[in-house]
Amino acid sequence: MTSATYLNLSHPLRVPLAAEIHSRPFMRLQAPTTLTHFAVYLAQSGDELIDNTAGQHAILVDLCAHFGVTGPSVGAKHFFHDFGRFALKWECHTEFATYMFTQARDRQVPLQEVFSHVPLAQIPQQWLLSLQGKIMGASHVALVTKDIESEDIEAELRTLFEGAMVVGSNLLERAQIYTDFLIQSDGFSRFLVRDVGLRDLQAGRLAQRLLEIETYRIMALLSLPHVQRATPALNVIEDELAELAVAMVNADEAADHDSDDEQDMLRSITALAARIERLSLDNTYRFSASQAYYRLVRARIEELRETRMEGRSTIEEFIDRRLGPAMNTFTSVAQRQEALAKRIANTNDLLRTRVGIVQEQHNRNILQSMNRRAALQLRLQQAVEGLSVVAISYYASGLIGYIAKAAKSIGWPVNPDLATGALLPVVLIAVWVGLRKLHKGNPRHEAEKP
Repeated sequence: MTSATYLNLSHPLRVPLAAEIHSRPFMRLQAPTTLTHFAVYLAQSGDELIDNTAGQHAILVDLCAHFGVTGPSVGAKHFFHDFGRFALKWECHTEFATYMFTQARDRQVPLQEVFSHVPLAQIPQQWLLSLQGKIMGASHVALVTKDIESEDIEAELRTLFEGAMVVGSNLLERAQIYTDFLIQSDGFSRFLVRDVGLRDLQAGRLAQRLLEIETYRIMALLSLPHVQRATPALNVIEDELAELAVAMVNADEAADHDSDDEQDMLRSITALAARIERLSLDNTYRFSASQAYYRLVRARIEELRETRMEGRSTIEEFIDRRLGPAMNTFTSVAQRQEALAKRIANTNDLLRTRVGIVQEQHNRNILQSMNRRAALQLRLQQAVEGLSVVAISYYASGLIGYIAKAAKSIGWPVNPDLATGALLPVVLIAVWVGLRKLHKGNPRHEAEKP
């Protein structure tokens, strides 16, 4: 069988999935090189449903069109092109896209000028202006040769970085990193990497990891506005829930189960459940995304395999001290939100159970009242039946008296009073038996039988 035949035997997704692992290779960088990096985030505040892929693709196509280059196909997640004066590596992620512009140099410029000679000058100003309000991260990376001594870098740190505290570390004795993680006056954060002996793709991997740490660090902090909005709302909901619980306890102690009050409390707890659910819908995705970005930051820091530089904090120490507390805050607010939702659900169940018990008691009282009325009605019916026997017997005995008197008038030897008195018991029994048969034949009576 030929190789093409074996490929035809594969699952349709086998080749694309296998290629995905190799789709985003590290760039080959060699000092001296400078990089300009952008992280473009399209979603605005409160707008998390924007089609990120289509929007990012349109921005990239506009840049390529400026240089007369054909952009990638719709739906592409990565793109690389060498424009001559600079090279571009573009990657589209779930929420943002990154643009890495690289520019290699023939010779090392003076240390004081490394951040003045960056690829930013090669990028069209019109295209940069189109990114207004969309750039989430912007960084410069200067990869310098080992000809620049560490002592020279230490002497120029105040010129290169505006921050009061510069962190730095050694990487397996092959590179040295310096940064302050601050946005400088030019709008970019800065990373200075001294290449002491980086091998083939190590420089590209190192630059990629540093830029990912910076980008994911900022993306992880996107939950901060959500926390600032959620905390007061959670405080209000907690206070209202506490007041509602107190009202329920007071009603139980006073044995006051007014149905109107119960319905008001039920409406209140339902409103609280709706509000906490709205908060969950607004915040849960963002909190989960922040945790995912923080895990990526931690993973990239571990991949650096830092060793301490004398007199300076490492990147790991800086991130743990500055980003760690923020992530703990996000986690605590998310847990508080979940716990409050469970408390509201428990209170709602308790209140509904209480209302159900009150309703069952009310229904029981109604049934007991109906039973009492039915018994009374039965006694009244029996009394009416007795009166009916007497009344019918009275009229029947009168008829018998008239018949006896008529018989005496025609010459029969009949005493009307004696005949009426003698037949009266028979009439009473006959009337009572007739009424009973009539009552038993009534369909309503049949329906009332147990």
